[in-house]
Amino acid sequence: MRRTRLLGALLAVTALTAAACGDSDDDGTVSGGQTNTTSNKPTFAAGSTMASLQSKGKIVVGVKFDQPGLGQKNPLTNKVEGFDVEIAKQIALGIFGGNPNDIESKIEFKESITANRETFIENATVDVVIATYTINDARKQRIDFAGPYYVAGQDIMVKANDTSIKGVADLNGKKTCSVRNSTPALNIKGGPNGVPPARAPQADLTEFDTYSDCVQAMRDGRVQSVTTDNSILLGFVNSAPTEFKIVGNKFTDEPYGIGLKRGDDAFRTFINDRLEVIYGNGEWVKLFVATLGKLGIPTPTPPPVNRYASAGVVTPTTAADGGATTTTVAASTTSTSRP
Repeated sequence: MRRTRLLGALLAVTALTAAACGDSDDDGTVSGGQTNTTSNKPTFAAGSTMASLQSKGKIVVGVKFDQPGLGQKNPLTNKVEGFDVEIAKQIALGIFGGNPNDIESKIEFKESITANRETFIENATVDVVIATYTINDARKQRIDFAGPYYVAGQDIMVKANDTSIKGVADLNGKKTCSVRNSTPALNIKGGPNGVPPARAPQADLTEFDTYSDCVQAMRDGRVQSVTTDNSILLGFVNSAPTEFKIVGNKFTDEPYGIGLKRGDDAFRTFINDRLEVIYGNGEWVKLFVATLGKLGIPTPTPPPVNRYASAGVVTPTTAADGGATTTTVAASTTSTSRP
């Protein structure tokens, strides 16, 4: 009888222990769509950026703080959330190992606006920038890119009752807003020597440092529209669906890359390899659905990474994004546009 009671007690303890260990979702995922698995700490060559980051125990990542769905600081938790943030976590997991639940302790997120991203990389304020960072030739003269990890497209946001703007040509003669020195702004007014060409040369363009400032300017009537990547605009529309709408007539392709110090080929190769891992194991899709997917963006096929040579000529690579096509161009060309 005593032996039976002891066996029963042991079984009860075992059941309680199993229940305590079973807090994760039945499908093995955690919030944000990431798989709830723990990976071992990898080993890297001495002197590499990855080994250095391991030694420091931290990676500093530049992200946006004001872009819903991509990189936005939650005022309730004081944490930055969005697709760019989740991509950063996946890069960190590849460096430090561990669990998606705990990896944020290894990351310092630093706000990076459009104007300071290259400078932050060059002066080592950040280790990488993952901040709706369009890959283009001018930037490749200063920094390197891994990726792309997503391809967006420029569109226009207007007030919900505005029927006068249906495409980029309708911006001519109207007040519109974008971010200072950004690719979207240059696409409207044109860049030096006509690169990129002006899409709406007669538009009355206002430029601020952040898109949230543009949204406020449209809200109070100083401008009639805001133009930038559709992925960014959809975040603002989702936050105020009865106030704003997307025109839905995109006119560019914008491949988002991960910016890093120019010439660090080993680090760039590592990040590209890591992106291909999360493409292949389904993590990328899960993270997209959990972030940008909630804004109503259909889940695309991840774009192929472009393994260009830092100081050489890029082999043109066509990337499909939900039917959209983009071709990256050579680093040695003289485009002056900036994302």
